[in-house]
Amino acid sequence: MTIRTILTASVLAFLPALASASCAYHERQASSCAEGYVWDAEARTCVQQVNG
Repeated sequence: MTIRTILTASVLAFLPALASASCAYHERQASSCAEGYVWDAEARTCVQQVNG
């Protein structure tokens, strides 16, 4: 095997790990809240909706 083949295989092997590691710093967001609740980005949780 040539060094070029080994380097290419190494990069391809670690590419998924690098891609998932870069997503760790995104803000977490709820996909949905229970009925009567809305997502509060500041508190990062579902809070009861206030009708006012």
